[in-house]
Amino acid sequence: MNKPLRRIALFCGLLVLTLLLRDNYLQYVKADSLASDTKNRRVNITRYATPRGDIIVDGKAITGSVETTGDYKYKRTWSNGAMWAPVTGYSSQAFGATQLERLEDGILSGNDDRFFFRNTLDMITGKEKKGGSVVTTLNAAAQKAAYQGLGSKKGAVAAIEPSTGKILALVSTPSYDPSKFAGSSNADAEAWGKVQKKNDPDDPMLNRALRETYPPGSTFKVVTAAAALENGEVPGVDTKTDTPDPFPLPLSTSKLTNEHGACENATLRYALMVSCNTVFAKMADNVGNAKMIQQAKKFGFNEAKLDTPVRAAESVFPEDNRPQNSLDGIGQGSNRATPLQMAMVASAVANDGKLMKPYMVDQLKAPNLDTLETTQPQQLSQAVSSKTAQALQEMMETVVNDDQGTGGKARIDGVKVGGKTGTAQHGLNNKEKPYAWFISYAKLSDGSAPVAVAVVVEDGAADRGDITGGGLAGPIARDVMKAVIGSKK
Repeated sequence: MNKPLRRIALFCGLLVLTLLLRDNYLQYVKADSLASDTKNRRVNITRYATPRGDIIVDGKAITGSVETTGDYKYKRTWSNGAMWAPVTGYSSQAFGATQLERLEDGILSGNDDRFFFRNTLDMITGKEKKGGSVVTTLNAAAQKAAYQGLGSKKGAVAAIEPSTGKILALVSTPSYDPSKFAGSSNADAEAWGKVQKKNDPDDPMLNRALRETYPPGSTFKVVTAAAALENGEVPGVDTKTDTPDPFPLPLSTSKLTNEHGACENATLRYALMVSCNTVFAKMADNVGNAKMIQQAKKFGFNEAKLDTPVRAAESVFPEDNRPQNSLDGIGQGSNRATPLQMAMVASAVANDGKLMKPYMVDQLKAPNLDTLETTQPQQLSQAVSSKTAQALQEMMETVVNDDQGTGGKARIDGVKVGGKTGTAQHGLNNKEKPYAWFISYAKLSDGSAPVAVAVVVEDGAADRGDITGGGLAGPIARDVMKAVIGSKK
């Protein structure tokens, strides 16, 4: 072979080698990043080439797929989409996916690695690829009660099964219907634009149950009572607390007052029943900031990575000076909490002090309904001793059952209900309308506690004087608890 031909052959060989290297680089090094690249239309075309698997509640699908025209053969549908959006999130041909639709996309699209052999066999035999299903822990009746209870109000509800941590309801309002922008048409783009925060200040796409933090108001007094009992600041719930009224905030010229009741030297039981600010501010100061942080953490505060599997925002009890720590103790300082977090507080109390990790996916199933994965309940902490938990139960039940208590609207005939109201001030100089809170649990005659609930209402339409946790949020919590109890009969 002459010299020019050898050079051409060598050059062609180098070109082939470069092509092989490039091909292997794309297949084995860049494959994952290319597959997840939002600009890669082929990924979406493949994702929507077959019907997605379903998200299941109480044995029934709350999602579906319909055939369309164009590059994407199918698009996602939801039953009662606005009610379920805080659970499912959305799956859109044009705008991607969130929450369960995104986190469990491999199962729902049928592209999970565990489906490899089945998909290969289906490809050989000519069968259409199918997605698997995600079985949730949600209770449809409880979700409906929460959604209807909030109605046109802005707010959120979280309900948990205390013994397992199963999330039974998760509602955020105002909400959105993900079906309206599941496709890629101009109409979908217009619907998408309408629910963006820049176009709707109520931010319907914000999941207030998981991703918004609020001042917890007087519902946090349950945590402060727990800290006082656990640290021996009071021997029991019926011991007088030696508390002045008003209470001078430490290292401050300000004095804290009460809205109701004869709170001077009140017992913990009475103080929780009528929501004495002075008693719990003094208890928080007695316990001290470091131990208050420790107690709050046992209930789930200051946990940056709480996945349900959707990640919840971190609820915070901060390092603070003495006057701020006293205000933190009544939920009016720098501490903030998600509705899920406050449901966890009520849940731990109802479960004799054991705090279970909240979760909303019970099982992952293959297209042939074989179970791929089952979530096992997991204990996060022993929030308080069983003795302290039982004392807190007594106190919370007095809030609901005593005629002087602030939580009477949560009563359920034949059911033992414990609760705590909260009216959380916020805004510059507390000028904004307060948030109405209610946390509660229900216990049946056999001693089991099927549900714990937290409700927060941001009701801009209500008169400021009418906003109370017992008045606005309490009835919603009651109806959610009744729905769970009714579904178990």
